[in-house]
Amino acid sequence: MVPVIALVGRPNVGKSTLFNRLTKTRDAIVAEYAGLTRDRQYGEAKWQGRTYIVIDTGGISGDEEGIDAKMAGQSLQAIEEADAVLFMVDSRAGLTVADQMIAEHLRKRNKRTFLIANKVDTVDPEIARAEFSPLAIGDALPIAAAHGRGIQAMLEAALGIFPKDGDAEQEDEEPVVTEGEEPRRVPGPSEKDGIKIAIIGRPNVGKSTLVNRMLGEERVIVYDQAGTTRDSIYIPFERNEEKYTLIDTAGVRRRGKIFEAVEKFSVVKTLQAIQDANVVIFVMDAREGVVEHDLNLLGFVLETGRALVIALNKWDGMEPGQRDYVKTELERRLLFAHFADIHFISALHGTGVGHLYKSVQAAFASAVTRWPTNRLTQILEDAVQEHQPPLVNGRRIKLRYAHLGGANPPLIVIHGNQVDTVPKSYTRYLENTYRRVLKLVGTPIRIEYKGGENPYEGKKNTLTDRQVNKKRRLMSHHKKAEKKRRDKKR
Repeated sequence: MVPVIALVGRPNVGKSTLFNRLTKTRDAIVAEYAGLTRDRQYGEAKWQGRTYIVIDTGGISGDEEGIDAKMAGQSLQAIEEADAVLFMVDSRAGLTVADQMIAEHLRKRNKRTFLIANKVDTVDPEIARAEFSPLAIGDALPIAAAHGRGIQAMLEAALGIFPKDGDAEQEDEEPVVTEGEEPRRVPGPSEKDGIKIAIIGRPNVGKSTLVNRMLGEERVIVYDQAGTTRDSIYIPFERNEEKYTLIDTAGVRRRGKIFEAVEKFSVVKTLQAIQDANVVIFVMDAREGVVEHDLNLLGFVLETGRALVIALNKWDGMEPGQRDYVKTELERRLLFAHFADIHFISALHGTGVGHLYKSVQAAFASAVTRWPTNRLTQILEDAVQEHQPPLVNGRRIKLRYAHLGGANPPLIVIHGNQVDTVPKSYTRYLENTYRRVLKLVGTPIRIEYKGGENPYEGKKNTLTDRQVNKKRRLMSHHKKAEKKRRDKKR
């Protein structure tokens, strides 16, 4: 069984910094800003042949109200899930009432707890140990998460009792990042992640509510406040023996509305999540209809080539006239995404949410399916026969054969002559033809042209003296014949 390690403590003690250090990623947003982390963030790490799960949590101060109370609830839930808890304190700030409150809670839960004194790069470690000895959780382990100091000793204490992975090999082990070494990104998604589904949209359209409804539990914080979600939260789960990974993202506002640096980081994480996903569920507020920024964000999704499902949330309680107007606007303004399935749902009450999975699976299947070259070429020949390419400089564009150049999104490469002059309208005709014949749904399709190279292009043939004289005689003969025809007409 993979051990689970939870990082808990007051706000701004360095939990997210340590999370990134252990997982060798930048998945958690880090800034000199208290209360930045809100939802539980899970990450996979490895140390000396032992794979373990790390949970980053929001800070607990003891006087939470409103959204802070929900953040504290997420942290307490992480403690319950963990096999061991790394209780982090700030050596620079010293012992606080909040630290004493958290320590008391951990003692009551009888959790295997390690006291971690962070930020000892400017504090004597012995002074830090003495400072936090009243917490009665054992001697503090001094570390500097930002620089990698003390990490090995901490992991030895926390993970030493857990067995190594059965199939771990010495050459696959990766050392913890040390001071001065840059974190690196973990390799891309594997089959264990299943279909990655990113839930995106503007702030306060119900993305987190939809995530909780799809999971069947209060996994992420939902609060009546725009910008509740700040980080991209990856949540693996199974449904009907199918593996999925839900990605709850921060809402993206118009660039002119973004002023805080933290929100800028959140937007970057959202855009990265879109590129990392297999399928994007784009959530819109049905009561606000299609706004301009929705179209801009949808355009980015299509540029990245992600498969797409559209969900109109808050559909419950709307008058029939309002619903008809929204449907008309969708048909008019979303013509460029006509291939995507549209669902009218209520994330709060669960209406229509279950149908999203069928569209997600269909879109993913369309995005990754591969077809043989003869099949794609036959579709091309039928399309050309039904509607030929236009003439360019008196010559017909010739499209000879097609093959698959990539997947997710499907890329069809077409070879022919004068392909640089194929008009966009004809390319759209071919895209629609392939989409109709191959029954593609929920995914954009891209067509790329490749022309044959002319080996004599740019080369001028040098004539011999004999060829030059022959050419002159032919021209003279042609001129005489033309003069005789003109004289006869007179």
